[in-house]
Amino acid sequence: MLKTGKLTTSEIQQLTPVYLAYIGDAVYELYIRSRYLLPRARMSDYHKQVVTQVKAETQANQLLTLEQYLTETEKDLLRRGRNAATKGPRRLAPEIYQQATSLEALIGYLYLTDQERLDQLLSHLELEQV
Repeated sequence: MLKTGKLTTSEIQQLTPVYLAYIGDAVYELYIRSRYLLPRARMSDYHKQVVTQVKAETQANQLLTLEQYLTETEKDLLRRGRNAATKGPRRLAPEIYQQATSLEALIGYLYLTDQERLDQLLSHLELEQV
């Protein structure tokens, strides 16, 4: 995983779930991109696989996969992330957008606070080949 900037615990605690989701979105996409690097494929195929995995619908499904592994603290963070996701794209049901945002908030939080735990959770993801 990438090394984080030098945010203190106090600074991290001040971040709202929306900001955590902003970071989590980037971390999640980077993780997915790195998982699909091998075996090598045409760039268009690679891009298609990544886009399929990072879209909100897939993130919502991945959240269902991960829920059984989450601690109560992590589940609480998911609830906060879900509640913070007020407006999403029109093409999505609000529930899907909220679930994806809550997953991104959790990923962002763990990236900033406990990368070992983040790696542990991400290892449970079931990635599809497109």
